[in-house]
Amino acid sequence: MPTTRATTQDSSAVRSLLRLWPYVRPVRARLLTAALIAIVASCTGLVIPLVLKWMVDGPVADRDPAGVWLGALYLLLLGIAEAVLFGIRRWLVARPLSRVEAGMRADLYRHLQRLPVAFHDRWASGQLLSRGTTDLMLLRMFLAFPLTFLLVNGVTILVGVAIMLAQDWLLGLVVLVPAVPVLWTCVVFEGRYARVARRAQDQVGDLTTLVEESVLGIRVVKGFGRHRSQARAFDALCADLRGTELHKARLLATIWGVIVTLPELAIGAALVLGVIQVADGDLSAGTLVAFLSTALALRWPVESIGFLLAMSQEAATATERYFEAMDEAPEGGPAGEPADGPHESAPEPTEDGPRESASGPAASEPVGKRPLEPAGIRPRDPASAPAASGLTAAEPTGDAPRESASAPAPASASAPASASAPASASAPESAPAAEPTPAPEPGVFHEAGLRFENVRFRYPDAAPDSPPLLQRVDLHIRPGESMALVGATGSGKTTLTALVPRLHEVTSGRITLNGVDITAMPREELREKVAVAFEEPTLFSTTVGENVLMGAPDGTGADDLDRALAIARAEFAHALPEGTATRVGEQGLSLSGGQRQRLALARAVVGRPEFLVLDDPLSALDVHTEAAVEAALRRVLADTTALIVAHRPSTVLLADRVALLSDGRIAAVGTHQELLRGNAEYAHLMSGEEDPR
Repeated sequence: MPTTRATTQDSSAVRSLLRLWPYVRPVRARLLTAALIAIVASCTGLVIPLVLKWMVDGPVADRDPAGVWLGALYLLLLGIAEAVLFGIRRWLVARPLSRVEAGMRADLYRHLQRLPVAFHDRWASGQLLSRGTTDLMLLRMFLAFPLTFLLVNGVTILVGVAIMLAQDWLLGLVVLVPAVPVLWTCVVFEGRYARVARRAQDQVGDLTTLVEESVLGIRVVKGFGRHRSQARAFDALCADLRGTELHKARLLATIWGVIVTLPELAIGAALVLGVIQVADGDLSAGTLVAFLSTALALRWPVESIGFLLAMSQEAATATERYFEAMDEAPEGGPAGEPADGPHESAPEPTEDGPRESASGPAASEPVGKRPLEPAGIRPRDPASAPAASGLTAAEPTGDAPRESASAPAPASASAPASASAPASASAPESAPAAEPTPAPEPGVFHEAGLRFENVRFRYPDAAPDSPPLLQRVDLHIRPGESMALVGATGSGKTTLTALVPRLHEVTSGRITLNGVDITAMPREELREKVAVAFEEPTLFSTTVGENVLMGAPDGTGADDLDRALAIARAEFAHALPEGTATRVGEQGLSLSGGQRQRLALARAVVGRPEFLVLDDPLSALDVHTEAAVEAALRRVLADTTALIVAHRPSTVLLADRVALLSDGRIAAVGTHQELLRGNAEYAHLMSGEEDPR
């Protein structure tokens, strides 16, 4: 079950690995020093055959014991020097490479946090986990060993060949005969091993995904007795991975056999030819010993080429997989600002200065207490709703008015909006004509609140010719007003609410908060203004208090935490073994569904947001708890602008007005009683009866 796309084109391993340079550059001095030390250590080993030649042709031939002991001392000192130099090399690279790995992992995590929700909808979490763990481990191993020793062994082979040619050029040419077939084998091996290594790493990601899903969904697996089917799926993935690893082993065995066998045959041929030359007096015994010792010293650098290339190919595919995620475009800043690059470790450029310029003076006001309108502006009289919202809220809401709600509404809603749109992001209050009155300008009320203007949305991975999920959505929620969003299952309610905090980007049209297009706001500012409680409550493996305070600015105190828990009727948190310091399990599964939902609701209200988006926030509560939460929510909703996805009449009654979403459009807007009387579809949804159609 592949869960990620494979690479669409073959790319050079060197080109892929060069992308690591920005991470390696800060430690390049230590890596280069370590490589030079390793070259010196390796070449020190090539001095040993020269000492042997001197010993054989000198002290041994002259029967000089003192010279033999002196030669043995030289060999011992050379061996100690080689070991010490290699130890220094390892010490030099250990700390910086662990820092490189940690930096890459931190960059990947930060980048994943900044990627749009659409990316996470497409990618399996196991694939991302394997990129942040297994792939980065392979990269660290490559930087620590193959990167250095491909250079070290290459230099060692060149120096060793030069020494052998200097000893006897004929024997040197005999030893060089296998070079051409070995190089050809390496080229063929590189291409084949790269494809197999990529497949194996993708399969590790698939396996990680299955294990993660099985662990997180263990209650479902056990509840339906599906442990055997999950085990079969796991065994199938393990078998695929095992087959791929065996294929890798066969390829590695093939190149290893070629690289080991051909040089050994060449050394054997050189030995026979050298003995003949010594017997004929054309070559000294010491020279033959030195030549063969040098050839044997080169066995390791030559034979290691196979697995060094294999590790390099695995590192190259790991680099490709890592940058597949890093190359994804993150969520951009305000319209016209480029998104930060994937390697940017600093926060997004949305500090206090830009935030004030984007949001104006309102940004400095206390959350939930911005003086956008005088007190008591919440028009609850249905007769005044159309004039303020541009929607046919007070008209009858039968089938005919449904057209009037979806067609004429854009004209009435967008005409004034388009006139003020160019200036809304910087100074929304300047749009109306300059007429001195003590009250706020008329345009301020028209632009204030949450407004959807001709919004159209299609998921990014949807077919280009497919109909949009949302089309021509026009809706205005006035400041301090709560609007219930009602519609059939699959009508796009949750998607519409996800557009407000920009979890998805609108395909066309715009959404404004107090006249400011949300795409003109930095995301941090937008998400400080808008709090969201999702239908599926998500808790993290931390304390109850930390889970709730995720929805509040830094420095929020215990009083605000207690207030939020009281609003959500989540006082049960104080009765936990360690109170609000009690850690909940992964995904909060140690709590009941209703408890998780109440904590998610507390997280949404703890920061006193100016705008509140609630996606069916009471679905998991019993009747009595629901009634208590509703009573507390009414006090919160009196001070905020809210959009509430509702499926039950009790939730709908929390709102001042109701919007009916049907076929991707706002079909009708009005009070609960108005829609019950005048709209058959709404009455059907609220009745819970089966659709007669």
